[in-house]
Amino acid sequence: MTQMAEAQAGGTASHVARWTSDYRPRPGIPDEFAGPDGPREGVSEGPCKGAWPRLLDRLGALSGAEITARFASAERHIRDTGISYRIYGDQREHAWPLSSLPLVIEGAEWRALSAGIVQRAGLMESIVSDIYGPGRMVSEGVLPAALVAGAPEFLRPLSGVTPPGGRWLKLYAADIGRGPDGRWRVLADRTQAPSGPGYALENRMVLTRAFPDLYADLHVERLAPFFQAFRDGLVMGAQRSDPRIGLLTSGPLSSTYVEQAALARYLGLLLVEGDDLVMQDGVLHVRTVSGLKRIDALWRRIDSDYLDPLELNPASRLGVSGVLEALRDGSLVVGNMPGSGILESGALGAYLPRIARYFLGTDLSLQGPKSWWCGDPESLAHVRDNLERLDLRPVATPTKGMGRDAILGPHAIVAERERVVAALRDRPFDYVAQEHAPLSTMPGWEPGPDGMRLVPRPFVLRVFAAATPDGWRVMPGGFCRISERPDVNPIEMRAGIKSADVWVLSDGPVEPVSLMHPGAPRVRRIAGHLPSRAADNLFWFGRYVERAEAVIRLVIAHLGSVGNAVIADMAGTESAPTALRIRALLDEWGAIEAPDLPTAKLAQEALSGRATYGSALSHSLSARHNAASLRERLSSEAWRALADLKDLLDLDEARELAEAELLGLAERALGHIAALAGLAQENMNRTAGWHFVDLGRRIERAINTCSFAARFAGDEATAEDLGVMLSLCDSHVSFGARYMQGVAIDPVRDMVLLDPFNPRSVAFQIEAICRHLADLPALRVDGLPESHRRLAQKLAAEFTTAEASELDGAALARLENTFEGLADAIVTRYFPNGPHAMRPEKLVGLA
Repeated sequence: MTQMAEAQAGGTASHVARWTSDYRPRPGIPDEFAGPDGPREGVSEGPCKGAWPRLLDRLGALSGAEITARFASAERHIRDTGISYRIYGDQREHAWPLSSLPLVIEGAEWRALSAGIVQRAGLMESIVSDIYGPGRMVSEGVLPAALVAGAPEFLRPLSGVTPPGGRWLKLYAADIGRGPDGRWRVLADRTQAPSGPGYALENRMVLTRAFPDLYADLHVERLAPFFQAFRDGLVMGAQRSDPRIGLLTSGPLSSTYVEQAALARYLGLLLVEGDDLVMQDGVLHVRTVSGLKRIDALWRRIDSDYLDPLELNPASRLGVSGVLEALRDGSLVVGNMPGSGILESGALGAYLPRIARYFLGTDLSLQGPKSWWCGDPESLAHVRDNLERLDLRPVATPTKGMGRDAILGPHAIVAERERVVAALRDRPFDYVAQEHAPLSTMPGWEPGPDGMRLVPRPFVLRVFAAATPDGWRVMPGGFCRISERPDVNPIEMRAGIKSADVWVLSDGPVEPVSLMHPGAPRVRRIAGHLPSRAADNLFWFGRYVERAEAVIRLVIAHLGSVGNAVIADMAGTESAPTALRIRALLDEWGAIEAPDLPTAKLAQEALSGRATYGSALSHSLSARHNAASLRERLSSEAWRALADLKDLLDLDEARELAEAELLGLAERALGHIAALAGLAQENMNRTAGWHFVDLGRRIERAINTCSFAARFAGDEATAEDLGVMLSLCDSHVSFGARYMQGVAIDPVRDMVLLDPFNPRSVAFQIEAICRHLADLPALRVDGLPESHRRLAQKLAAEFTTAEASELDGAALARLENTFEGLADAIVTRYFPNGPHAMRPEKLVGLA
């Protein structure tokens, strides 16, 4: 978007005609811009049709500067909220590549398309129900038995299982594009764990922020009713009237984890991983800080084979043993049901017209390209005779990341003819051939030599249908992927592929809707249950933020109090002893590689070192990593503060800053950390999540302050040491207001260690820790404190009765270790990671 913004000057109303007239699709490729009617062979002629004039007329009325500002706002929002994705096999997160133009479709055309999607979704439900049920298609010769029994996605343990609620599919998706005749065609069916609805939602939120007036003027259909209906459909078949729903993810390294977190937040679902779940008494539970809590419905976003290592893939670490037994018993609803991925088999398309007539008595209104399964001798002969005009793809669903290589077009087949012929000779049943058809194009708005221009770009549109209590419901929009090059297939998100919002235009105003349920829910103030994994990440998020702050304060103390002091002999000199202690502590914490660096170099490494595990940057990245697992729980403001902190500290290693610049950078970094702390205090509800964030900060601050005091407030501390101690605890002003005659050891110790009114003292931290632990749920009901609470109470009593003169180096080292032990006790109690989790006790035997 930056390059686009630079070229935006020509993008005003007077250039709309030029954009339209200059736009030319490639010959023979269907063009979305020209409108939906009639054949599309060759270049479009005449004025643009369909919904596009309505969009371009309004867009062209904006000035270039205004359009530039709106695109920059959208780009900032994507960055600030952390909308990203991962390319398969790449550990890095990539900023979400959103196209500036939406795909626009008129309401009448969309209604016809939706009817075809509903028909196809119903057929898919009938097919999978028959495959795992009576098997009439195979027994009556409609579908070859080899296509079922030989499919990797056919899961034999599911045979004979009746899904709770009677639905195998909760969500169906179809990748579609226009064919050479101008009609929509299904390129692929998605039934395993369809991705994209969350990104469609994020696309809508970003683009409507950038162009709220265009969105309102064009009467774009809303997405919220679809998601409300989908949520209602997820729990169909649940045994309890108020079911708890989990969204099962493979974790933050999933390529679509950001989408899954967005959906969990938007729909109010528990985002869970396999380690969060456990089967007990035939019922699925989630580990929470309150003990085990039942899960009634599970939206599966992992492949079927990984769901139950007991009966499916024994190497799986993503699922939980016993899930299939819960499905048989009807105690758990899963969407989509495991085994439904068999519908994605490429060979099924060869028999789909026959299957449609078998189940529906008519042809599908929304068809796919003509296909031939090479396991059939007649079809194989046809494929061999027409290789140069067909696309060849594997029968099984291609492995993720293989999208560009798994499907061989005519040119690739010609280039690798010997390999293809050998494959068809040795294992023909592994392949299916399809008639080749170029992808549809839609306008991309890209910079050119004379400013912005419209260029045709291939696109694939994924449309979603949800099974609801009232039947199938189609999302009025979808997940559109656009290639930045005319010869690249946008079958999956990767480098060179963008996404676009999809605007279905209504004929009249659209009523505002939200996810609020039409019924009036009963008022309640009881918070939901916090999964143990989420609590663990919140706890460590707080600790890492506090560690980053401690390192930054050490750097500020070194730069501000010591300045440019030169340490000539690190081994024996007595000059600048305070600087030596600061350097030694930074070295001990792993913030620097060596303590004898020049002052500026040392400060820059402690702040921004990537190779040092204890630098402020490393701690901020660790906090961001924990936050990545909490996307459904953190506000956009928190993400913005984290992004600002990371950008500030992530310096170019080749760039060397002066000490004054580093001091200013460190002070600004403290401002971002203060913003994070303020957001936690002012914006987070006082539920278990907030308790764990603040608990992590309080424990880490108590540990760090004990460590500071052992080095800068010991029996041999100098006035400079004590000044640094007050600086590290941000207590200079308070101390000066209380003591007029200067610093002394006992007053400094009392203020930073024992003063219950100083929010930076250890006594203040332990009081806060005790309050947090008292507010967190207990598993015991006998009235006795659990071990972690008992340890915290002992520490509180010690700080209440201690005197400053008693807290020498040995006492401080012991207290630091005790706080570390308290942190370990909290981890053991609230974040169990073994095969068993504790359950709340029940009161029995009382009168």
